[in-house]
Amino acid sequence: MLHLTEDDVRRLLPMRDAVAAVRGSFEALAGGTAVNQPRRRLVVPATGSVLHQLAGWTGGYYGAKIYSTNVRHGAMHFHVLLYDARTAAPLALIDANALGQIRTGAATGVATDLLAPATVKSVALIGSGFQSWTQLEAVLTVRPGIRDVRVYSRKAENRDGFAARATESFGVAVQAVESAETAVRGADVVITCTFAKDPVFEDAWLSAHAHVNAAGSNQAGRREVPPETVERTALIAVDSLEQARIEAGDLLLVKPAEAWPQWPLAELGTLLAKPDFVRPDGVTLFKSLGLGVQDIAAAALVYERAR
Repeated sequence: MLHLTEDDVRRLLPMRDAVAAVRGSFEALAGGTAVNQPRRRLVVPATGSVLHQLAGWTGGYYGAKIYSTNVRHGAMHFHVLLYDARTAAPLALIDANALGQIRTGAATGVATDLLAPATVKSVALIGSGFQSWTQLEAVLTVRPGIRDVRVYSRKAENRDGFAARATESFGVAVQAVESAETAVRGADVVITCTFAKDPVFEDAWLSAHAHVNAAGSNQAGRREVPPETVERTALIAVDSLEQARIEAGDLLLVKPAEAWPQWPLAELGTLLAKPDFVRPDGVTLFKSLGLGVQDIAAAALVYERAR
């Protein structure tokens, strides 16, 4: 049984390949050749400790990502257990902090490639934390013509540092701005990746053709997208309807899941499976939650390159 480290994952899982692997997992889900098990959480009373578990099967592999968190102690520990789907033999224990970061960005890359305008010149990024880096990297990967990125987060030192590092690493002008409005107005793609409980931008700031990737929240009581945007969007894509009914606060805080058929809502895999799919006019939204099957697809690629 292999033990693969964070450094192994970073070396073996470049973003372009991660986008392809995650796209494949969405297509497999839509085609019935993959299974995703929604996240479960075990909360230890009075401690702040939480154990999170996601599982999935795709291709010749199945397994689970397990991670433990404790906000009071700044603890976040991620691991993927990967097994042979035919024999159930254990194959690898993979340190998965970077893997989760990369595959979360890759899912946004898949959605952006399908739902964003064909020509993207400007990107707004709200949030400058750990996950924001690969969100931007993935969008730049699938839309290489981008020349203008504006990043906003509440602390000036964080957004300034992020902008400087990203400009150097990605070779694109990344500007730290002083308000979410300045970031969002005129942007072709808007990425939200925050710990916010309430919307982080106003609907009126969006351009008429904007694509929004909402990647920060996977809890029913939190949201980043204003309800006006959810109600008027031309198309809402989710990574999993089953999981969205449990975790998608951006949607659940607007309407209960039983009322969602009123919206133009579909799983991303279903849209990818349509050979004649055409992006609708207007604003589009991808509500990202993060799936176990995405973790397994990414872990399988890392394992195959490492063995």
